[in-house]
Amino acid sequence: MAIRNIVKEGDDVLRKRSKEVKEINDKIRELFEDMKETLYACGNGIGLAAPQVGILKRMIVIDLGDGPMEIINPVIVEQEGEQIEIEGCLSIPGVYGEVKRPARVVVEYTNLNGEKVRVEGTELLARCLSHEIDHLDGILFTDKVIRYVDVEEEK
Repeated sequence: MAIRNIVKEGDDVLRKRSKEVKEINDKIRELFEDMKETLYACGNGIGLAAPQVGILKRMIVIDLGDGPMEIINPVIVEQEGEQIEIEGCLSIPGVYGEVKRPARVVVEYTNLNGEKVRVEGTELLARCLSHEIDHLDGILFTDKVIRYVDVEEEK
């Protein structure tokens, strides 16, 4: 396992569409371990997409405090409602803004065992899933910001 460098805004990899994972093998498992270690080393992140560590694969790690979700080839199959909340991104440190996201999403993905999984997310999980899946399509949260925010002023 290794902590990987987080790719920062301006790097072309963040603007490219990631490729589907065709086979779950030791290399994919090792990448997930590295992504989890990298996410936890940051200390303030709840999600990390493979492009953020320079790998154009459709892979995401999310941990909202209940243990990591390892997500392969996610697709949003349902969404409804809306929420506007402040977001940030490990690839754009120090920048925060209000972003409109669905209030509820249903995502289908493959887990590390090769099983198809369906998860429903509301509130923070819906936001995080939407944010990280955007990364897989080369979209950054700053593309969707309604209003930039100084988080110190908001406290």
